[in-house]
Amino acid sequence: MLSPLGIGTDESWKAIREARNGISRIEQFDAAAFTCRIAGEVKNFDPARFIERKEIKKMGRFIQFGIAASEFALVQSGLKVDAQNAERVGVVIGSGIGGFEVIEREHRILLEKGPSRISPFFIPATIINLASGYVSIRTGAKGPNSATATACTTSAHSIGDSFKIIQRNDADVMICGGAEACITPMGIGGFAAMRALSQRNDEPEKASRPWDAERDGFVVGEGSGILILEELAHAQRRGANILAEIVGYGMSGDAYHITSPSEDGDGAFRVMRLAIKDAGIEPEQIDYVNAHGTSTEVGDRIETTALKRVFCDHAYKLAVSSTKSMTGHLLGGAGGLEAGITVLALRDQIAPPTINLDVPGEGCDLDYVPHQARPMKIDYALSNSFGFGGTNGCLIFKRYIQ
Repeated sequence: MLSPLGIGTDESWKAIREARNGISRIEQFDAAAFTCRIAGEVKNFDPARFIERKEIKKMGRFIQFGIAASEFALVQSGLKVDAQNAERVGVVIGSGIGGFEVIEREHRILLEKGPSRISPFFIPATIINLASGYVSIRTGAKGPNSATATACTTSAHSIGDSFKIIQRNDADVMICGGAEACITPMGIGGFAAMRALSQRNDEPEKASRPWDAERDGFVVGEGSGILILEELAHAQRRGANILAEIVGYGMSGDAYHITSPSEDGDGAFRVMRLAIKDAGIEPEQIDYVNAHGTSTEVGDRIETTALKRVFCDHAYKLAVSSTKSMTGHLLGGAGGLEAGITVLALRDQIAPPTINLDVPGEGCDLDYVPHQARPMKIDYALSNSFGFGGTNGCLIFKRYIQ
């Protein structure tokens, strides 16, 4: 994990367990003229800690995040890519937007200095598949190499597709997830123009408040979440540090609207149902849900509706939380970060909290684990991701017991 809560998995997970907030005033550019002046920035990130200095200028910030998070994941996994296994190790790392800050910078150069001054690294620094490309090159992984770009469902699709790649025996190991870095003038300005962002500029620590009656929009975050998926017997043979098992994956399309889900939550309902079916379990076996929970009035209410449709009476027995209350919404990186959080919830038997939930909004009447993390028994956990264009992904993880 690389998040607004910390550099690395340990820092981020500790902050989540302690219900800390990662939202603050934007420092990456002067946001004084913007209606939204807050975001979940990754603080104190030094790419030189992970990347050779001469290489840094060749890659966008999202690529740097993806490389750093992949390094954290690989170290934790103990996996070594070598000549014997390289063709059986693949990479799928996506991004919703890619190198926005590089596009903005090079466009200014074009207008001010002319086309001859555009950087020769402009294209490879911005295109979405270069996060996967760089990780593949740096690790020597020669297996399936791809990238997803499905808005806020990007990481969930990256992980789910990697799961299926291993299931069909096209690889033994997949490095997968997503990365995003779009806290830029155009990024913040574009979402603000849609009236999607919180304007609680004087109280950034209280701005991301999923399901709360006073929520006024989401908060953009940045960072990366990368998982190492490995075929079970392969992992056991090498004595891997196994955190959890991935057992189910679902995909669906809303076929409804470019940004809004249908009132009955049909797409979310179907994607959760498909993931549960793929896992071969009953809905009642799910204990914890890491919800999409963006802190928008419509989205939070409709996801709650979908959860009730899927789980019926069991919905009220679930622990459901939105860690976006602490990190903001990482867009294409959200599902990777939240999948990692879900895995650690299973490992440590702790349901992460939803902070800033003081008075639940209309129709939001489930157990959202308000304010504090909760020790509890979790055998199966579900992670939701929904994106613009009506693209949905759902992942189900199982507690691993040796």
